[in-house]
Amino acid sequence: MEKKSKVLQRIEQEFSEHKIDVDEESRQVRIEHEEFGTGLTLDLPRLETKFENKGEEGFQETAAYIQETFAAMKKQKSLSGSEQMIYPVIRSTSFPTETEDGKELIVEAHTAETRIYYALDQGKTYALIDRKMLDREGMSEQKMKEAARFNIRSLSIPTRADDVAGNRFYFVNTNDGYDASRILNDAWVKEMAESINGELALAVPHQDVFILADIQNEQGYDVLAQMTFKFFGEGRMPITALPFIYEEGKIEPIFILARKKPKE
Repeated sequence: MEKKSKVLQRIEQEFSEHKIDVDEESRQVRIEHEEFGTGLTLDLPRLETKFENKGEEGFQETAAYIQETFAAMKKQKSLSGSEQMIYPVIRSTSFPTETEDGKELIVEAHTAETRIYYALDQGKTYALIDRKMLDREGMSEQKMKEAARFNIRSLSIPTRADDVAGNRFYFVNTNDGYDASRILNDAWVKEMAESINGELALAVPHQDVFILADIQNEQGYDVLAQMTFKFFGEGRMPITALPFIYEEGKIEPIFILARKKPKE
C-alpha cells in the first residue's frame, strides 16, 4: 500500500470531523461536510506540490480555502437583492456542467478552450449559480447574465507591465477571484487593442491572472507560450495553457510551438 503523502495526513487531521475519501486512480481527495451532505473535490498532486514548495504556508492556504468553501455552503444562497454580487467566471471546457449532487449549472459558450459560468460572490469565496437557484428565486437567466456582465465591467483593472524581448506584457492580478473574468470586459480589451503597437494576444492560464501581450516580434509568441504554461501549472483554479489572439473583437485559441527561450 502506498504511503500517504504528508499533505493528505494533515488534511485528515485538520478535517477529521468530515468524511474524506481519496480516489487513487484520479489522484483526487473528496472532503464532504458531515452536516451539509456536500463538499469539495481537490487535486491531490497540486496540493502536494504546493506543500512541497511552500511548506506550512502552503498547507494553511489550502486549509483556509476548504474552510471558506464550507462557510459559503452554510450561508443561504439568495440572488434576490444581491444582483450586484453576481459575476461571470471563466472555466475550462473540461469543468463540470453540473454540481456533484446533480444540479445543472448556468453555462455559456466562450471559446474552444473556455466556458463562462456565473457566481454569487460571498466574500472570500463564491457559489456557482445553478438552474434550481434561478427557479427558486424567480430570476430569469437573461437578467442574471446582464447583471453579471454589468458587474464585471464595473471592476477596476489595474495592470502591471513588463517588457521582454521587445514585447510588452500586461498582467491583471488582483486576487479578487475575477481576474480571468476581466477578459469579458469587451470595451476595455478593445481599447487595449487600439492602444498597442503590435498584435494583441490574451491569456487566462488560471482564475487569478489575466495576461495581455503587445506582440511585436516572433519571440513575443514564444515568451507568451512559456509564460502561460508556467502560470497554468501554478494556479489554484487552472483554466487553459493556450493563449488567444485578438482580432476584430474576436478571440481564438492559438497553439505556439516555443523554439527557444528569448533573452530578456
